[in-house]
Amino acid sequence: MDKRHLGTLLEMLRGWGEVHVPVKHGVNSYRWEPYTALEKVAYDALRTVIPAKKYFYRPTEAMFRFDARRGFEAETSGLTERLVLFGIHACGLHALETLDNIFAGRYADNYYFTRRENIMIVATSCIPDEHCFCKSMGTDAIDEGFDLFLTDLDDAFLVGVGTSRGDDVVSSRPELFSEVDEEFTQRYLEFRRIRERAYCLTLDISDLPTILDLEYESPIWDKLAERCLSCGSCSMVCPTCYCYDVYDTQELAGGGTRWREWDCCLFRDHALVAGGHNFREERGQRLKHRYLHKQQAFLGDFGRAACVGCGRCIVSCPAKIDYVECLKMLRGDQAHA
Repeated sequence: MDKRHLGTLLEMLRGWGEVHVPVKHGVNSYRWEPYTALEKVAYDALRTVIPAKKYFYRPTEAMFRFDARRGFEAETSGLTERLVLFGIHACGLHALETLDNIFAGRYADNYYFTRRENIMIVATSCIPDEHCFCKSMGTDAIDEGFDLFLTDLDDAFLVGVGTSRGDDVVSSRPELFSEVDEEFTQRYLEFRRIRERAYCLTLDISDLPTILDLEYESPIWDKLAERCLSCGSCSMVCPTCYCYDVYDTQELAGGGTRWREWDCCLFRDHALVAGGHNFREERGQRLKHRYLHKQQAFLGDFGRAACVGCGRCIVSCPAKIDYVECLKMLRGDQAHA
């Protein structure tokens, strides 16, 4: 598809649902916003501050209302509104697959999956920067999980169709698209080579669960904890973190609402239980728990790590704690900071 048709495509997608795109703010910051004009679309944005998970699993949301006489009534407003998410990358699609595993557990989360069904995904290609290590995590490419996938090849996009929903979009305006020829194929292969060479941050994840076991009592955890602020920024921006807290608000007239909101295992009261006992009182314990869950526990449960290598935690940490450097220190590949 010629790039000159991008505006037309976005207008077509608007016919399916409200389109949200990455928009630049400041020097190098991007966030998801409703599409208003083509010139504001940062389709080459590498990472938004808050990942796409916020559309499927809201930072704060009402779960149901309750009343002593009428029982409870599930909150469904906005759940079935159609949305088009334009600009998510391969690592972000892998992150959604991770959330799918979580929310499809013994008690499936209907809030999450209802939104999942009503969000069309138009993914885009990217060129990694110095904070990306998705190739090491095996999340740099994906063949499913999207309706359309646009690969940027200078003056045109290679359009991949992933679902019948995506095929309907392409079929509705066939004049915007043309068949791929040999010259275009070579351009795509060259793009793959350029992208491959752009990776400069790597992480050896071989045997990492065993190493984390062996280093469970390592003093490195406490050394890192001296810098950690327990602010939770890493979890808030992580595309696969899913912990939430549940609380009720009461009304004077009776009844109330049950809410859930994003939570973080680095918060001091996250592992606090009735009676005042805290399973992870020390900051080093909480930091260790986060790393072990990402690279060990989740792997044991689902056969894949809960990290996609997007680099958001590295970029957002105010204490400059580097996720990759920490794991390299534990492996003995890097000197202690």
